[in-house]
Amino acid sequence: MKSSCTCTLTQVLVRLHAYPYSERKMNKLLSSVFAFIVASVTTATFAQEIKGNPDAGKTKAAMCIGCHGIKGYQASFPEIYRVPMISGQGAKYLSNALAAYQKGERKHPTMGAIAANLSEQDMADLAAYYSVHGKVEGATLPEKATAEPSAAAAALLQKGACVSCHGANFAKPIDPSYPKLAGQHADYLTVALKAYKTENNAKVGRSNGVMAGIAKQFTNAEMKEMAKYIASLEGDLKVVPQSKFRVSK
Repeated sequence: MKSSCTCTLTQVLVRLHAYPYSERKMNKLLSSVFAFIVASVTTATFAQEIKGNPDAGKTKAAMCIGCHGIKGYQASFPEIYRVPMISGQGAKYLSNALAAYQKGERKHPTMGAIAANLSEQDMADLAAYYSVHGKVEGATLPEKATAEPSAAAAALLQKGACVSCHGANFAKPIDPSYPKLAGQHADYLTVALKAYKTENNAKVGRSNGVMAGIAKQFTNAEMKEMAKYIASLEGDLKVVPQSKFRVSK
């Protein structure tokens, strides 16, 4: 084994279990395990150090308000749909989404161009800002969905096991890296699901193994049916209209 960087923890443990080793080799393997764990913890700690500042994010949001700050504003790639509501969305999800556009894991010409010029701190600040943007103090959401799905939608949602990640009310995901969905525009949700379905397309698509596997179970019509129901639910997401835009003098 060349170094701890050339194998995963799983590979090390498999070798440790499967083959007899001399004391010297055993010590080397155990050192590799320790180094892997330290590196993982160090990486996780570094990631946690990047904390978003909502006030700083507010000063950086000028590039966002032209689309996300106008009610009913529509995008035209890869088809016409209303741009997603991001005010009230989870900060971790938003920062991850921006990073995915920057890396090309999500393909969209406008968002890719915007994200390309953002630092990790910029993304964290913008995410922190929009996570509290338009938030009403003391407002609470019901623990369960506010409307019953049709029999068809219920069967589709059960097939996709959607509540297991996005929560029973689709507004409180079980992990902050997952998006809030309740109340989101139905046409946007449909386009997003279709993008996961076409993850490997060079110009369109989103790279996410879990969501790709789920989306590929459904026809476009079925995804539209699920999106329609989720859009009807009460949630935190909203469009906060901008009173005015900055103009050059």
